[in-house]
Amino acid sequence: MAWTLSSSLDDFRERAGGFLAAHPAENTVLLTVVHRLAESGPQVFGQRPPAFGWWTAAPGGPVLGAFLQTPPYEPRLGRMPADAAAELAAELASAGPEFAEVDGVSGGVGAVRAFAAAWTATSGCRQSVKENQRLYRLGRLTGPPRPPAGRHRQASAADRELVIRWYEEFAAEAGVLAPDIPRSVDDRTAAGGLHLWEDGGEPVALAGNSPVIAGMSRIGPVYTPADRRGRGYASAVTAAATAHALAEGAAQVLLYTDLANPVSNSIYRQIGYRPVEDCLGVAFTR
Repeated sequence: MAWTLSSSLDDFRERAGGFLAAHPAENTVLLTVVHRLAESGPQVFGQRPPAFGWWTAAPGGPVLGAFLQTPPYEPRLGRMPADAAAELAAELASAGPEFAEVDGVSGGVGAVRAFAAAWTATSGCRQSVKENQRLYRLGRLTGPPRPPAGRHRQASAADRELVIRWYEEFAAEAGVLAPDIPRSVDDRTAAGGLHLWEDGGEPVALAGNSPVIAGMSRIGPVYTPADRRGRGYASAVTAAATAHALAEGAAQVLLYTDLANPVSNSIYRQIGYRPVEDCLGVAFTR
C-alpha cells in the first residue's frame, strides 16, 4: 500500500483522473479544484504551488484514494479508506512543510478522523473541529413547498458589485477562506454559473453552480441577506440553480450544508436533496 506525492497537476490528472470521475460525489471538491487549476493556472488559489497525491493498494494497481492541497487551504481528502488516510498523514509529515503545510484537514468524516489521529500522534498537535457538514445529492427536483414571489435570472456583469458584496458577507458568516472574490465572481458570471432571485425587480438571494465535470455539478454558495431571510428566497434560487445544472447535462447535482444550521438542511430536503455522507473540517494547533 503506497501513496505517490506530486506537485504536477498533469501527473495527478493522468493517474487519478479516472478515479475522481468514477466517484464524483465523494470527490466533488477535488474535481472542481482540478478543473479550476487547469483553466486558470496553478496560482489561482494562492502563490504557493498545489500538492497532490494518490493511493494504491498494490504497486501499479488502481487508484483507490486521492488528496490535494491548494494553499492557503488545508489538505482536502477525497474518497479513500481510513488506513490510507492514516498513511497519508505519515507521508506528509515525512515530506515536510516544503511540500505541504498541514494546519488542518477536511473531507469525509472517516478519512478525516483517521488522518487527524495519525497526524496528532506524529506531530504532537492538538485537533479541534471547525466545521461539520453534510453532502447532499439531488434525487428528484421539486419546487419549494411555499414558492416566494419573484423570478430567477442569471447574474450579469452589471451585478458585479452586489455579488462581490454578498460573497464577502457569505464568507464572513460561514467562516470560510475566500482569497480572490472578485476573480471568482467574474469567472463564474462569465460561465453562467451565478443565479439571482428577484422580487419586485430587486435581487434578494444568490446561488451558484459549478461547471458540469464528470457528470457532476455542485451548488454553492447560497446566500440571502439577513433582512430578506425567512421568505423562501433561498429555496427558490437553489431550485433554479439546480434546474440550470440539470439543463447543462449534470447527472448528479450536489451541495454541502452546515449541520449546525437546521433550516438549510430542511429546505434542501424539501426540494429533493438526499444525504450522501457527513464531512468534517479539523484544525491543528500546537
